[in-house]
Amino acid sequence: MNVVHARELDLNLLPVLLAVAETGSVTGAAARLYLTQSAVSAALGRLRSAVGAPILTKHGRGVVLTERGARLVAEASPHLDAIVSAVRKPAGFDPLTDDRSIRIGFCSGADRCLLPPLLRELATEAPRMRLLCTPVNFRTVGDELARRRIDLAVSVVDELSTAMASQPLLRSRFLCLFDPRHVRLGARPTERAYLAQEHVVVSYNRDARGLVEDTHGRERKVRCAVADFSSLAEIVDGGSLVATIPSIYAPGILELRPHLRVAALPFPHDAGSIDLLWPKALEGDPACRFVRDALIRLGAAAEKKAERYFRL
Repeated sequence: MNVVHARELDLNLLPVLLAVAETGSVTGAAARLYLTQSAVSAALGRLRSAVGAPILTKHGRGVVLTERGARLVAEASPHLDAIVSAVRKPAGFDPLTDDRSIRIGFCSGADRCLLPPLLRELATEAPRMRLLCTPVNFRTVGDELARRRIDLAVSVVDELSTAMASQPLLRSRFLCLFDPRHVRLGARPTERAYLAQEHVVVSYNRDARGLVEDTHGRERKVRCAVADFSSLAEIVDGGSLVATIPSIYAPGILELRPHLRVAALPFPHDAGSIDLLWPKALEGDPACRFVRDALIRLGAAAEKKAERYFRL
């Protein structure tokens, strides 16, 4: 087949030829394919033009394949059968052998809480699967998912398009984190004592305002503002600054730095939610669903650990 003919070939024409070959007539093929006889005849004409040689010849009231047509059917039929089978058969998934790379976006701190236990679980349940992790926040996560730069995300989100799915993953209240060698707060500080301290805050606006200022209307003495929660424990350790953190992050911090302390936030506040997000287009993807289910289990375990640890 020369290049010009190949460019004219429409693979949708091959099932028409197979139907004609199996029924022995244009009329029979038209009935099988729910097409008109003229549509079948037109398709065969286009296929003959693309092949560059006769593919059918009349035989009595029907048609039979020419030598060229028979060779085309013999070579094309197995491939078309495989394509139809692949479309009809759900994709197989075995976590023990699957070697997919799943791209996950984590908001600040969520990776420290969820990624280590997730990797430990995958080490036995899906040892060949890879996780490609990237930071996201409430401003970037929607775009990252929409552009399919990530397959799923663990993040706070303000607005989500209808093309995305979500499920609450981690609900957490807030705690004060401090070094008792330099800060005297106690387990139940008063609001006055809390506001009298100097603070390190997480600010997404590159200013000295954090969640307490923006959501709860309290003004703290802010000595330092950082972009995420990842460095708060290091900043608090050995100094006189107080940090306000989600309670789910506290167990991991105190396991590594048992000399630090936490205290309840001294004013009423609603629990915050970190959600699991993914494109609806990946709803049925078995590998992504496998990782989502694992994260849901681990999120529930993290909540219970934080509540049990601090008796909140």
